[in-house]
Amino acid sequence: MSVGRLHVITDVDVQSRFSHQELAELACLGGADVVQLRDKTLTREALMEGARGVAATCRRHGVAFIVNDHADIARAVEADGVHVGRGDLAVREARALLGAGAIVGASAGNLDDALEAEADGASYIGLGHIFATGSKSKSTPPVGVDSLAHALTRVRIPVIAIGGITHENAAEVLAAGAWGIAVIGAVCTADDPRAATERLRRIVDDARLPN
Repeated sequence: MSVGRLHVITDVDVQSRFSHQELAELACLGGADVVQLRDKTLTREALMEGARGVAATCRRHGVAFIVNDHADIARAVEADGVHVGRGDLAVREARALLGAGAIVGASAGNLDDALEAEADGASYIGLGHIFATGSKSKSTPPVGVDSLAHALTRVRIPVIAIGGITHENAAEVLAAGAWGIAVIGAVCTADDPRAATERLRRIVDDARLPN
């Protein structure tokens, strides 16, 4: 599986109308390349059960499935990879557990973090938060598009912009040179998550993206 351009992160904290699996289904139907299951509150057993359901949905649609934080669960449900944050499982450890062919994404809040994750063997960098976001509590200011553009001159692996990405600013982020975008609220809190994903898909497809 490739890193993909449009990542949809499922979230049941910012909304309660849809389950992780239902959001995954709608995102897949809308044209997402990657679905990431993120849940900081579930027990391990519940997260494993949820991951199995999302994995089956993504497999049926041919969409890459990534588990946030838990490489062992990603391995158990035969996900395509894992995304690790700063302070979570190290990139090298995730790679060792999942193998050379797995997608291992890494969060970075600045250029130094991004370069470290790249050196450790990450498949892609999730750089942000680019804009202010209500999906996660943040203790640092937004990175901004200019810092994103600067990071792109140094980082050689795909950079996925994340944090406050909406239909209104996605084109600006992509024009700065990002490989792709990752969204939470823009899809999960939308009245129609499938339609919201479709709209983002069109924005991504219309952008002149790096090869």
